[in-house]
Amino acid sequence: MATHWEEFYSSHLPPIDFEDNRKLLQEFCERHNENNEKIVLITSGGTTVPLEHNTVRFVDNFSAGTRGAASAEYFLEHGYVTIFMHRLKSLEPFTRHFNGQKFMDMLDLNERGPNTTITVRPDGVDVLAPILSRYKAAQDNGRILYVNFTTVSDYFWLLRAVCECLAQFGARALLYLAAAVSDFYVPANQIPTHKMQSGGGPPNIQLQLVPKLLAPLVSLWVPLAFVVSFKLETDESILISKSRDALNKYKHKLVVGNMLQTRRTKVVFVTPDNNYELILSREQVHNGMEIEEIIVSNVVANHLDYIKIQKY
Repeated sequence: MATHWEEFYSSHLPPIDFEDNRKLLQEFCERHNENNEKIVLITSGGTTVPLEHNTVRFVDNFSAGTRGAASAEYFLEHGYVTIFMHRLKSLEPFTRHFNGQKFMDMLDLNERGPNTTITVRPDGVDVLAPILSRYKAAQDNGRILYVNFTTVSDYFWLLRAVCECLAQFGARALLYLAAAVSDFYVPANQIPTHKMQSGGGPPNIQLQLVPKLLAPLVSLWVPLAFVVSFKLETDESILISKSRDALNKYKHKLVVGNMLQTRRTKVVFVTPDNNYELILSREQVHNGMEIEEIIVSNVVANHLDYIKIQKY
């Protein structure tokens, strides 16, 4: 009998650009595996649930991809080759530092007859230069690959394709599953082809639970990888228990728990053996430090310990 996740794949078509992305992923992973490098997959941003095949309306969540985009920069600093799998138009590493207005305010337009030049204002150079330098280093050395998704179905297809490529890395692969994946979806055979019309009254939409891909991911697709998932709650009294339940159920290596209200300054690491908090001090916040810096440092330390164990 097919499992829930197998049924999902059989009833949802892959995204239009799936084969192109799969080829890029295969080439990227093969090249870096030959060099015996450590690699991280970061999933980032939210997934949509379409309500029509020709989608006008959809169910979404609030995730902007802040944690994933920030974490990608820190993993690169730690020497990891990075696959950044993100929601289309969500935040991306490096460019996340500049919203449209902030970036435009850093530029000067110099119109001199037929020759027009654009320069960075002196007070913007100190801000832009180090970020641009890190961006160029990652791009020019081919150490980051961007792939994007929109719907929960896109996410499922891409995640399995990435895992197929990462399996060759064994314990050197780290999966940092920070995307806010929809908990519910509307089966493809139950949504209309065209835009729903409002004249017929309110629609009757039947949602189903999205299958949990951690199960096949850990047991079948990348059984040797170091897998990290995230748990967001609004009730602190259940955060640890829910995180530990996930660990026990899916047998992965680490859950990073966080509360909606304090997720920018405090998280809890839940491992099979213990749990401990990471907290930014007021001074660190004042100095512009991001909690993703210490999250990534601790994940990397755990991953390196795991690699050593796997060698013996």
